[in-house]
Order: sequence, then structure tokens, then C-alpha cells
Amino acid sequence: MNLAVSILYSLAVLSLLFCLYFYLGYRNHRKEWTQQVRKWYPEEKRKSIISKWGDRFDERESTQKLRNKLQAANLGLLPSEYVGVLLLGYLIMFVAFSTIFNMSTNLSVLLPLGMVIVSHYLLFYFRKNNYEKRFNEQLAEICRLLANSARSGLTINQGIDMIAREVSAPAGTEFNRISNELKLGVSLEAALRSIQKRNKSREFNLFIATLLIQKKTGGNLATTLDTMAQTFEDRKVIRQTIKTMTSEQRFVSFIVPALPIFLLLIMNNVIDGFIDPLWSGFGIVILILFLGVITLSFLLIRKITDIKV
Repeated sequence: MNLAVSILYSLAVLSLLFCLYFYLGYRNHRKEWTQQVRKWYPEEKRKSIISKWGDRFDERESTQKLRNKLQAANLGLLPSEYVGVLLLGYLIMFVAFSTIFNMSTNLSVLLPLGMVIVSHYLLFYFRKNNYEKRFNEQLAEICRLLANSARSGLTINQGIDMIAREVSAPAGTEFNRISNELKLGVSLEAALRSIQKRNKSREFNLFIATLLIQKKTGGNLATTLDTMAQTFEDRKVIRQTIKTMTSEQRFVSFIVPALPIFLLLIMNNVIDGFIDPLWSGFGIVILILFLGVITLSFLLIRKITDIKV
């Protein structure tokens, strides 16, 4: 009797171990299949109401112009995110002017609004060619990659595929688009011209002309691209040297206009009604002259430091 009970007990334990083993294997297998199915058919995650409003705002045709400006300024923001940043900045300045600088309600409402509008235009003015600059900084690397692919016997299309994989954004994104267009049957010239609409710099025009001429007439493409890469590197060094030498003046161009305005707000906080005379008849004239001189000094300093290479 004791022997039979021991055998049954052993069989029960063994069955339990087998069941546990197969259950763990089934669970692991199901987890792998679930991940694979989610990879094939990704589920859309739940979004908040604000996110849905942002998606609807981004899908409007009226925001395409703002999207193009953000891309040209090399800002990784969606139009809805950019508008949200502007609103947040306006609220912060409103609270600061009304509580910290003790300004009237009308000024606390209108002055931040004017500053947000001016900041919007100044941002795109100073960063309007930032996308082109970052793209052009990668042209030397692109030329070397194409030259190496030409030496190894690859075609231009295969070299463009390699650039799309190896080079980071923004040039990698643009060449990935060129690669996809070439695979769809678009000619190389048409694909390059489409990118030229977003980058109209002299460096990129030279790069396109070299590729198209070499493709039509033949020649040693690798040597030409190596020479071009060295030229782009030299221009990059010169631009960086100029930027370093004029960095102090560029920072001064921001400090000179901001410092008087900041001191004016501080004095208004210390002395009640310090800026009230500025809203009188003669005070408005002084205020207009003050803003005009500050703007003129800012533009002159920026113009002096803007050295073209």
C-alpha cells in the first residue's frame, strides 16, 4: 500500500513538472507570436483629446506653409507643437510682466503678444537657411562615400542607396527619398531637381551639376568627387573660423537691445509708475525713437557679422 502511494505521488509530481514545462514553453511561444503580430499589424495607441486636436491641426492644408518653414529652419517640431510653444511662452511672459514687473493689465496682455509675434518672425529670419547649412556640411562626407562606391565598381544609384543608409539627417533623409524615387523609375536628374527645390545653395548646385555631367560624359568620377569633398571641407573650415571670430559680436547684437528693456522693467518694479510717462504725447515719441535705435543697432551689428563665403 505504501509502495502504491509513493508511485502515485511520484507520478503526480512528475506530471506537475511536465505541465509546468509545457505551460512555460507555450507562454514563451505565445509571447513571441504576439510581438510578431503587433509588428505586422501595429495597434494604434489611445490618444488624448489634445493630441487628436493637434493631429487634426497638422493635417490641414493651411499648416503646410508653417511645416515648410519649420523644416527650412531645421526645427524638429510639428506645427501644432510650435503653436503650443508660442502659447506657453505668451502665458509665461504674461505672468512675469503682471506679477514680477508690476505692469498694468493692458500692457501685460499686449506686450507679450507683440514679443511673441516678433520672436516668431525673428526665429525664421535667423534660421531660414539652417536646413541648407546642415545639409551642406554633410556634402563632403557624401562626396567621399560616392567616390568610394565608384572605386569599388558600384553605380551612382547604388552609391545613393549607401548614402541613404549611412548618412544621418537631414542629408540621409533626402537621399533616402532620392533612392526611393529611383527605385520607382524616376530619372536621376528629376530626383535631384526635386531636392534642389528645398536646397538652392551653390554647393548643392555644384554637386548636382557634377553628378549629371559625369553621368552623361563619363570620366573619373571618384577623383572629381574627392576634389569636391576637399573643397567643401576647406569652405567648412573657413565658415567655422569666421563664426568663431564673430561670435562675440553676434552675442552683443542680442545683449544690446535686451539690456535697456530689461533695465526699464526692473526700474518699473522698483519705482511705481516709472514707465507711465512713456504713454504720454512726448513719451510716445521718445519710446518710438528708443525702439527704432535699438532695432537699428541690432540690424547693423548682424549685418557686419554676416560674412558670406
